[in-house]
Amino acid sequence: MIEVRPAQRRGTAQFDWLFSRHTFSFGHYYDPQQIGFSDLRVINDDIVQPGKGFGTHPHRDMEIFTYVIDGSLEHKDSMGTGSVIKAGDVQIMSAGKGIAHSEFNHSQTELVHFLQIWLVPDKKGVPPRYQQTHFSQAEKQGQLRLIISPDNTDGSLSVYQDVRVYAGCFDGEEHAQLALAENRYAYVHVVRGTLTVAGTLLMEGDGARIRHERLITLQQGQNAEVLVFDLRAQDQSEE
Repeated sequence: MIEVRPAQRRGTAQFDWLFSRHTFSFGHYYDPQQIGFSDLRVINDDIVQPGKGFGTHPHRDMEIFTYVIDGSLEHKDSMGTGSVIKAGDVQIMSAGKGIAHSEFNHSQTELVHFLQIWLVPDKKGVPPRYQQTHFSQAEKQGQLRLIISPDNTDGSLSVYQDVRVYAGCFDGEEHAQLALAENRYAYVHVVRGTLTVAGTLLMEGDGARIRHERLITLQQGQNAEVLVFDLRAQDQSEE
């Protein structure tokens, strides 16, 4: 069963420096029907103006990962980490017992466009940690590349939860399949382009909750980029 979350129904927040679209309830946007899915709690699609960004703010007991689509994002945190995250990079921060960080557009002339995604951890109070790596276009083209897992499988980044996240790019005849265990759900987010997922056409920004399916087929992409989450079979996790 597939349940589409249309892009145009997402919540929005707009300031002079930020345009953000919220797949799930976040900040001033609240929809009781959109409180995440399984351990997936936030997907924010953010565009930040040159030189602007989010000042230092705290987090705890959340797995937060950033997927840069275009441009570059500068990160600093209370662990002393300083980095620039560029298109193709994936960064994950385990907030654990507490961390403060800031995120700014690294460019003074170009926009930065990125997804920030929150996952509920299976451990609380752990020491905070930071990871970042680059996944090339070739690794994702015409296939699903594992980018996040509980155990660093195939060079993926590690997360404190039974979640696996895949990134893929599809165009023309390219296609891929993802097999799910009997007790698993999936969530699909179309980063850009269009793509047919489990027989349903999804547009840029669309999402889809997938339940009670053992095999998901992705095909008929048009300049498509996608994230696929392999999740525990539950509709809302316990925090």
